[in-house]
This record gives sequence, C-alpha cells and structure tokens, in this order.
Amino acid sequence: MNIVVLAGGTSTERLISIISGTGVCRALRAKGHNAVLLDIFCGDENALVSDFFPAQYDVDKASAYMSSFNDKVEAMARERKAFFGPNVLEMCSKADVVFMALHGANGEDGRVQAALDLMGVKYTGAGYLSSAMAMDKTITKNMFIAGGVPTAKAYFIERGNAVETPAQQGLRYPVVVKPACGGSSVGITIAKDEEEFNQSVAIAFDLEPKAIVEEFIKGREFSVGVIDGKALPVIEIAPKNGWYDYKNKYEPGATVETCPAEITDEQTARMQRHAEQAMEAVGIEAYGRIDFIMTEDGSMYALEANTLPGMTATSLLPQEAAQVGIGYEDLCEHLIKVSLKKYNR
Repeated sequence: MNIVVLAGGTSTERLISIISGTGVCRALRAKGHNAVLLDIFCGDENALVSDFFPAQYDVDKASAYMSSFNDKVEAMARERKAFFGPNVLEMCSKADVVFMALHGANGEDGRVQAALDLMGVKYTGAGYLSSAMAMDKTITKNMFIAGGVPTAKAYFIERGNAVETPAQQGLRYPVVVKPACGGSSVGITIAKDEEEFNQSVAIAFDLEPKAIVEEFIKGREFSVGVIDGKALPVIEIAPKNGWYDYKNKYEPGATVETCPAEITDEQTARMQRHAEQAMEAVGIEAYGRIDFIMTEDGSMYALEANTLPGMTATSLLPQEAAQVGIGYEDLCEHLIKVSLKKYNR
C-alpha cells in the first residue's frame, strides 16, 4: 500500500508525534509498504510529485528533516494562514490510507479528520466527531457520565468568567486542574490549597480558554488499549517519583510499566469492560486507549480517552498488544486494517 504517515504539526506534543511517526513509518516499510513520513504543518517542498511513494526511502532522513523545523514552528504558525504544509494534501490524496501519528491539537481534535473526510481520504483511528469529543476533557467527562462509565467528580471553568473554588463546588483539596484539550499531561497540576489552585488555574488558562477541575483520587494508575471493540491486557503505570506527568511519561526509566498489571482477574475484567464501555460512550472507532485510576478498595475511575495513543515502540498500546502476541510492526499494520473497516459499512 502507498501510505502517508502524518506526524509533527503545531501542538505541544509535536516532538512525541515525530517519534511515533518515525517508528510507524519504519515498521510499515519493514512490512513491505511504500510508507512516507510527512509533517502535516511543515510539509515537504522537496517531494517528488511524479513519485510520492518511492520504493527506496530513508525514514531517518525524513525524520531529521521534520525535526529541523522544531524551533521554527511557532514563528511559522504566526506568519502563515494555512495549516497544511507544502504537498501535504496532494500526497494524502494519492495515498491508499493515511496513518495518523499526530498527537494533541490540530491532529487529534478532529479537524484534520474532517478535512480528510471532505477530500475522500481514508485514515486510521477515530472519525472527526469522536476525535473532537475525546479531545475536550469537559465533553469526555459528560459522555462518560451519560454512558455510565465511572469517573471522578469535576467541574469546568472558562477564562474570562468568575472561577469558582473547589469548596464552592463541594470538592476538597487537593484537586487536579487540567487544560480542557491538552495531551501528554501538559499543563496539568495538582493544587493542595487555594494559593496553589490560583496558580494552577493561571497555568491552565495560559494554554487554553477552558479547564477542568477534578477531585484528586489517590490510587494506582492504569491504561487499557481497545482495538476493534476489544480491550487489550491492562498495563499499570507507576512513576518512581510524583505522578504521571510529562516528565515521567517520556523520560527513560522514570516510570515502571507493568503489563499485564498485577491486579485480580475480577479487577482486570472490570477495568477492561469499563474501557470498552468508555470507547462506546465517546463513539471512538477502530482503536484508542482509556486511562484509569484505581483506589485501594478497588474503585475505578476513567480519567480520559486517547484517540491517537502514542506509537513509539515502547508506548503503552504497543506494550499491551505485545502481551497478546502482536508485535510492533504487525500492530501498525493491524491498526490500518481495523481502521479501514469503517469505510466498508
């Protein structure tokens, strides 16, 4: 197949997206596909129009080309009106399928998916509507509640409006303050008192106009990938210090990840059921990942939904898939296969 692996972009998760995309492109090449790595925002001015998908291709060179724009993206975004870079739409329209290796805003929020839908381009992962709902934690929270998925108590705040304190909403400190649409835990803080709460709100509003204030639940953190409606083995995420923030997610050795998680069979089955239920509640197609926290008494709370989970070789979803005998290269190909099902309905 001729495949465009879309990565990069302008979000706070650009660097992680490049790593994911590089791994996916390399894996698909190893499986015999004519996959090319493409920065959705910076594009590729040097792409050969007569042959967008060459048989011989240097993935590392393409990745380095993408990374060369990292320090320039912010300035480029201020100066440019169009989001799609040179040759991006042309290459996507020529591809058999686009593998979405994007993370964060302008990629995981449904807008790119909607554009590809209008162009008649097939792509991996969820559609535009469920992507948009899952990206906004305020909407996800409401969908979880409507779908009967256990989740932590929370309320929503907006920049420019009066900000109610946790006490006014019946919550006690500590609380978790999250930007509504961020990813990779960027901008998420834990506030232990009113002073820290005000600081946390300022941090969140510096990134986005909406935020969510959630009760802090002490417990163990888990994640469950779901592919084609079926949950994978549960993985436990145990940071060596602090909580599962951006540093602990991506700094090698900072977190111990155990798969399958060392919990009871009943707890495993219940969390997997909740993960499948959460995916259905938000309408996420093909594949995704649901994050959980479980208290000492076994109570479980869904934290958020990820429509385009990290796809580095050591990311959570690949680790879970490996436990059921699906290696990384096979997983990348399998995600394309299950994603294409939505176009045959």
